[in-house]
Amino acid sequence: MTSNLAAVSYGVNLTPESLDNVRHALAGAGVAVSSESHSADERFAVHTAELTPATDAAPDLAGVRRKVAEAARPGVDTAIVPEGLRQAARKLLIMDVDSTLIQQEVIELLAAHAGKREEVAAVTEAAMRGELDFAQSLHARVAVLAGLPAAVVDSVREEVRLSLGAGELVAAFKAAGHTVAVVSGGFNQILGPIAEGLGLDYWIANELEIVDGALTGKVLGAVIDRAAKEKYLREWAAAEGISLEHTIAVGDGANDLDMLGAAGIGIAFNAKPAVRAVADAAVNMPYLDAVRHIANV
Repeated sequence: MTSNLAAVSYGVNLTPESLDNVRHALAGAGVAVSSESHSADERFAVHTAELTPATDAAPDLAGVRRKVAEAARPGVDTAIVPEGLRQAARKLLIMDVDSTLIQQEVIELLAAHAGKREEVAAVTEAAMRGELDFAQSLHARVAVLAGLPAAVVDSVREEVRLSLGAGELVAAFKAAGHTVAVVSGGFNQILGPIAEGLGLDYWIANELEIVDGALTGKVLGAVIDRAAKEKYLREWAAAEGISLEHTIAVGDGANDLDMLGAAGIGIAFNAKPAVRAVADAAVNMPYLDAVRHIANV
């Protein structure tokens, strides 16, 4: 009987006891471990268990994930991943940008130059929790930027830092012949140079309107909201001839939920509780490159 699922455990506290806990949860979910492998660096450890059904019946993916999540311990996360995705010859990785690919929320960095960082941060938090309509909240937050000199955009770009492991994650996917994309509720003026520097295949964000060398407090065109993120996932996967089952989506906020739900596996990265609750897997440590272990890249 061949494996059709893998349990990938990762964390900063991956002890033998925590792995025994995972094995017990897997057994309770009706799957058996057929083989195991382990790796680690100075940051975190990874343990992969190939799984086979304990009976002739195919395992219930959602059920296995639920059992393992219920048994989770602090410092350890376990992703249950279809082997079809892990072994796919070509995959699409699509990521959110703010607080996912990068460590900051760009709108908050911009707002700081207008003396409105705390005000804007509160709105951003509410929007990411899903309490506000994203497009409306974006327009409200961008409005406080009206009158700022366009040079502020360059200053903010210098403040942006990639998430730990982001460069390594993108490089690994690209070296293996996979496609990497990002879709952002942030801004093209910030994202463009980052995307080009990383060699991303696809990227899109909102466009800040700049007139006579100053921000107008408006964005041009349709807002990149949660529906748009899913739309671009589907479009780019189709353009590359990659099935949705072989896509990996990563994000942290309510704006990412549709994209996470449509992908072959949706991963919550240091996410809001509402996002962690519905994502297929979660990474609750600062190292974005944990995603490559989940996807077997």
